[in-house]
Amino acid sequence: MNRSTRFLGLLLAALAIGSAAFADTYPSRPITMVVAFPPGGASDVIARTIAQKLAERFGQQVVVDNRAGAGGNIGAKQASMAKNDGYTILMGAITAHSIAQTLTPQTANYRLERDFAPISMLGNVPLFLVVNPSLPVKSLAEFVALAKSKPGQITVASAGIGTTQHLGAELFMQMTGTKLLHVPYKGSGPAMTDLIGGQVNATFETGPAALTFIKSGQVRALAVAAKNRSALLPDLPTASEAGVDGFEVSGTYGLLAPVGTPPAIIDRLNAETKLILELPEVKARLAEQGVIPTYTTPAQTSEHIRNETAKWAKVIKAGNVVAQ
Repeated sequence: MNRSTRFLGLLLAALAIGSAAFADTYPSRPITMVVAFPPGGASDVIARTIAQKLAERFGQQVVVDNRAGAGGNIGAKQASMAKNDGYTILMGAITAHSIAQTLTPQTANYRLERDFAPISMLGNVPLFLVVNPSLPVKSLAEFVALAKSKPGQITVASAGIGTTQHLGAELFMQMTGTKLLHVPYKGSGPAMTDLIGGQVNATFETGPAALTFIKSGQVRALAVAAKNRSALLPDLPTASEAGVDGFEVSGTYGLLAPVGTPPAIIDRLNAETKLILELPEVKARLAEQGVIPTYTTPAQTSEHIRNETAKWAKVIKAGNVVAQ
């Protein structure tokens, strides 16, 4: 072994020891958890649930910092530029950020794979296809048949251009060979209001936003776009069961840290997240919001990000989707 090789080995060993020692004293002050969306949404609810439990376990404050704007891009960019010492982490809306990277790259001037170190996925919120009861369909197969018989005439609302709801509808059209007329709104609330009022025919929406109206009969649910049935509506078939095999669309959420955060810190946060997601009270709280708790290792989280980014890039390109 020559002198330079020995020096490099000693340097790497020293860095590893330093990282481990840093992890032993981490955290010694409050942690900031950036949420790139306003209070009240799924990402905020998940963040506050996890932050509370992290604070209890760490004996340090975990402050949720809502940095909303530009479809989540402002908060994500801010978190990517934070010091990589483990004291700033991002509660990432992985699906939304993945879509933004391709659809609005000039605004989303960050990259999940390049600028962040993955910690763990936290959960996913599947979409439901719901329609106004006046639409003469009672199953997903009937909806597809009607849409094919009236290309461009069946309207589908979304929470806005580039949202998971919008791209979910686009994916549905590509998989079923249908043509729906997209009607974007400024949020799920206005979209659901007009669906109930009959101004639009259908929407792909999360359980928390649609459940009350489904149970009251103001809208009709046809299927859930998930691998498994939803605990919110256990009698409702999945899209695959109802005839559109493999149609799965969820808003996915995970914890990320700025790239370069010491691996020992990432591993510590990952281990704590795993324990927290197994707590009965956390499972119950997330279930109330239609969130399916999902723990992953950092490597699995990285794989999910790659897959999600590639999936939506393909949908955007195939549908020639543009931000307006």
